[in-house]
Formats: sequence, C-alpha cells, structure tokens
Amino acid sequence: METSEAYLERKRDEIRLLNNSLTTPLTLKDPRSPSEFVRQKFRLTAALKAEHVLGDWTATETDWAGAQHRSGPFEFTYDYQRADLDVRGPSFYELNGTHETVYTGSGMAAIAALLFALARLIDHADVVLPPGAYGETQELIEGYARHLTLTTRDRPLAETSALGSLCRMLWIDSSSPDSSFEAAIHRGNSPFDLVIFDTTCLCASSGRVRRVAEWAERENLPLVLVRSHTKLDSLGAEYGRLGSVVFICDKSGCRAPKSRFENLPTEMRNALRLFGGAPLPAHFPPYVGTTAYRELTRKRMAAIIRNSRRSSRYLATSLPGLTAELRFSHGLYVTLQGARPLSESTARKAAAAMSDDLGRAGLPIRHAGSFGFDFAATEWFREPATGRYFVRISVPDLHTALWDDLTRAIAEWWTAHEGRQGEA
Repeated sequence: METSEAYLERKRDEIRLLNNSLTTPLTLKDPRSPSEFVRQKFRLTAALKAEHVLGDWTATETDWAGAQHRSGPFEFTYDYQRADLDVRGPSFYELNGTHETVYTGSGMAAIAALLFALARLIDHADVVLPPGAYGETQELIEGYARHLTLTTRDRPLAETSALGSLCRMLWIDSSSPDSSFEAAIHRGNSPFDLVIFDTTCLCASSGRVRRVAEWAERENLPLVLVRSHTKLDSLGAEYGRLGSVVFICDKSGCRAPKSRFENLPTEMRNALRLFGGAPLPAHFPPYVGTTAYRELTRKRMAAIIRNSRRSSRYLATSLPGLTAELRFSHGLYVTLQGARPLSESTARKAAAAMSDDLGRAGLPIRHAGSFGFDFAATEWFREPATGRYFVRISVPDLHTALWDDLTRAIAEWWTAHEGRQGEA
C-alpha cells in the first residue's frame, strides 16, 4: 500500500520535473490533492509546448531559418518537416544493443506506415494476430492491407507452420491476454519471418519488452516495436500526439544485407512522407531521458498495476455477474457489463453518467477515452473477439486508500444503475 504522504511527495517530484524543464519555472502553490496535481500538470505541459513554439517560431514547414531546433534532449533537422524530419535524442525504451527509430504523429500512424511499407517489400504475408489485440489494428489490416491475411484468431500457434504463405508475421499486442504473449515467446524454431510488437499498453521499461527482444535475438528474427507515446510516456498529462516504430538491429545492423526486410526503415520513412504522418517537434516531451523521469515513470506504473489488482479483487466479489474482464495482462483497466447487454450508445452514456455523478461527489474520475492518468477515466469499450460492448474503467495513479474509496463508489453506482435492469 502507498500512503497519502508518499503519494503526495511522488506527485511533487513529478511537478518539479515538469516545472524545471521550463526555461523560467512557474511559481506554483503546493498542491494537496489529486485534482490540484492534475491541474498543475496540465498547465505545465501547456506551458512547455507554448515555450517550444515561441522559442522555435522560425521553424516553419520550410524551415526558412536553416537552424537546428530542439525540445529538451531531442534535436530536429529538416528542409520540409513533413517530408524529412530527422529526430535525434534519447530512446523511450531501455534496450541493450543498437536500434533505429522512426517517429510518427500517433501510434496508428506508426502502424499504418509500417503496414504500407511492408507492401513494397513483400507480395503477400500471413499475419498471426492474437485474440484481444487492439481492435483498430485488426480493422486496418482487414480493410486496407490487402497484401496481408489475418489467420484465424483462435488457431493454436503451433498450427502456423502449416500456413501457405511464403512470408509469415507474428503480431504481439500488449493488450492481449497473458497466454498469447507467453505462447509466442516460449517456442523454439519459430516459423515466422518478422515479429511486430505493439508495446503501447506496457511501460517502455517493461521486462516484457526486454523478453521479446531477447527471444527474437535468440531466434534470429527481425523485430519491430510500434508504440503510441501519448498515453504512458508523458507522466499522465498526454503531452502530445506521438508514435514511433523501432527497428531492433541484429549483429549485422538494422540494414543487414540479403534480408527481405533490409530496406524496411527506408520504405517506412517513404510511406510516412507520402501519408503526411510525421510528428510535430513540439510534441516531444523535453523531460524524457533523465534518470528522474525513468524512475518516476516506473513508480507511476507500479502504482497503477497495484491499484488494478486491488480493484479486480474487490469488483469480482462486489459485482457478481456485472463484471467483464478484470485481469488484463497490462493491468491498466477493468471492464464492467450491465444486467442486459450494452450497445455502444448505452455503454457510452453509462460511462459518462457514472463519471459525472461520482465527479460531482468530489471523486477523481472523468469521462475520457485514454488511460494512465492521475484520475480514473471511464469510456465505452468494444471487446474485439466477441464484438460485445462494456464500460472500461482506466485505473489511475492514486494512493491506495483513495483508490479503494473510489472503487467502492464505482461498485455502488454500477449496482444501482446497471444492476437493477435485471429486476425488470
């Protein structure tokens, strides 16, 4: 359990890190509640982005000043930002060895550009996408990547060796169940030619990221990491829309000859240029890369996962028949169901009503479609495998006693408003 005193000191450390990233730090009152921390944090991130824009006002799309531009430890050079933005700076990941990073304007922009880059290198490939993978990834592949064929999602991994394609790809998704993740990396003599790992729901320093990298190295498999940095990499403030694709290099380098994927980084940049998916320099958090940032991020994620486990246990016993999935492998959220099946519309309305009612009672909860905040966030949720709709509660970084109080309030509200439908 984390005490309120330890929580407050940790939040003050986050505020100090953000404030000290400003050229002229703001004079701030000492915050004493989660809502005050949230307001200060979002104010500071707005000030950091404004400072970047004011300081780099000559950095137009054509870069007419011809100067080098920065955001904290990140350096940017380009002639035409959308076409050839070059970024140099620290990695969000903590990986051994060398790797090559291409930044994008969002996580989905990273996935889309990668998929279309692959079309330049292969005629066709089978892609094993595990159950529970991010729904929009599946939608993108099925609707727009005709060079890729999704295999049956419930097909055992051992059967992939019988697939008919000359190229086979494994997609590992951080939102998939533990069983899918473990099945992927506990096999030898892998039948795959390329592994793509969406790490968005994991801390960038997660041991699972390292395990996949080590497994791919043992199997001599090309590995690509895709990520949205908006959610977990900005201390809960959603600093800016930012995504990336990281190509993990083997001993021969990221552009190893005689590999069908040796030109993948180049094709990725071309696709990004043509789709206009480059990131904005102002969206790179200037506090990334420091020891303090990495330590505070790890502590935030540990608190969220602890809170998730506590709420899962409580909701399982207090809401019999009214919970959906409570134990996602990433530990970032839980899902609730009604006494009767929810539609997208009814799930959306229930999420908004619950957050509004509990928020008016002074509890740190809001209607928001993301996760990793310093407040609980409610939103509708579609389960990819079944198509059913639920209400998702994103677990926040709060001290233990306050989160326990909020969990009880959520259970009481859900019983009163969604559980009573079964009485009709």
